Amino acid sequence: MEHHHDHSEEGNIKVAFFLNAGFTIIEIFGGIYTNSLAIMTDALHDFGDSLSIGLSWYLQRLSYKSKDRQFSYGYRRFSLLGAIINSIVLLVGSVLILTRAIPQLFAPEESDAQGMLVLAIGGIIVNGLAVLRLKRGSSINAKVVSLHLLEDVLGWVAVLIGSIIMMYTHAPFIDPLLSILISAYVLFNIYRNIKQSFKIILQGTPEDVDLDHLSKRLEAVPEVSSVHDCHSWTMDGEYNVLSIHLVLNRNYTLSEQDILKRRIRKLLKEENVDHVTIELDADEDCGIGEC
Repeated sequence: MEHHHDHSEEGNIKVAFFLNAGFTIIEIFGGIYTNSLAIMTDALHDFGDSLSIGLSWYLQRLSYKSKDRQFSYGYRRFSLLGAIINSIVLLVGSVLILTRAIPQLFAPEESDAQGMLVLAIGGIIVNGLAVLRLKRGSSINAKVVSLHLLEDVLGWVAVLIGSIIMMYTHAPFIDPLLSILISAYVLFNIYRNIKQSFKIILQGTPEDVDLDHLSKRLEAVPEVSSVHDCHSWTMDGEYNVLSIHLVLNRNYTLSEQDILKRRIRKLLKEENVDHVTIELDADEDCGIGEC
């Protein structure tokens, strides 16, 4: 489990964090000043993003640590803790926003459309700069954060369009409507992230590992008679682990077994398996159920 790190990745995430966190503070005061629920909802979303980016920044630094006695697989799974914490913060905040936005949809209050327009332009610029900065990165961590910020840009585009409509028509219901739509979008993504996180924690089979396909490929190896006791899980949704029992067609010497294991590891690497434990047995009656 050796890693090759580019410390510029950490710098990119650091810049994105300060851009997002700084603008979130402006949003909170701007939302209060303009009396806009849509702005406050997006401020909540950006607060969650700032928390997420901050954790990603910390976890990027933490991922530089090698495995140790306390964490023999390394520190990858700490990212799941960050995802769950972020999801809980966004969930609570989104529910609170909805409890205010839904009643206002039927009794809307006037909002400062011009102020909303200015904040929307600022949001598009700031989040857009953060996206461009992170697009330089090559790590999956940076790409995920970049995608998160791109969602923010789209949210601000919606606020921009809504504020323009409100400037030229008397439609105050648009503000709480935007707030509800943004909250619904956030809740959908929270559900998706929590579902994925718990599947990883419960050691579900990774989505990019097909055990039936793997078994067929391994049984096609000339030395292998059958495949048993096949289990796969993922550390963080990216680093996949596999343990497998292979029954060989005859007894092989230790040097031959070593060569065979190297070939199998290379084959499994092509199938998105990063770490594998292989048990070899020449006895057909191994007494273990098929995978």
